[in-house]
Amino acid sequence: MSRNNGQSPNGLYEIRRSKIQGRGVFAKRRIRAGQRIIEYTGERISNKEADRRYDDESMRRHHTYLFTLDKKTCVDGNSGGNDSRLINHSCDPNCEAVITGKKIFIHARRTIEPGEELAYDYQYERTGENDEELEKFYLCKCGAPNCRGTIMKPEKKKASRRTRRRRKRTRAAAR
Repeated sequence: MSRNNGQSPNGLYEIRRSKIQGRGVFAKRRIRAGQRIIEYTGERISNKEADRRYDDESMRRHHTYLFTLDKKTCVDGNSGGNDSRLINHSCDPNCEAVITGKKIFIHARRTIEPGEELAYDYQYERTGENDEELEKFYLCKCGAPNCRGTIMKPEKKKASRRTRRRRKRTRAAAR
């Protein structure tokens, strides 16, 4: 966490109690759409090390500061991280994570007013195995009208029969 008593070095945000989860990050002043707010920092570790550090089976409830950078690397915000690790999940986020090279930045998706909590969609990966159980473990408490009840990625919707037939005809015509 910053050493600024819960205040951002650039005056954009402050840390305080969140209705979503624990502590959160709140706008101190208007943040314009597209503005870069903070870099997500922490120790870079392998997926294997991330699994060792944060074993879901031994946790009563989900709580990690991991951010997947690429297929081989995670950033552990709990180890050498900054205030970005306190930005909570929302199913109706006002921020988004943007990966540029080997860095992760949090940007405003829309204009954020003073006092609003900053949040982005964590979109935890689905494995297809035990997804219903995992949804309960990765519970969402964002309170958004469109809350899906989990911090996992939305389920992929199956294409309608009509859409599947149309795709099949299109593929056949392309041959």
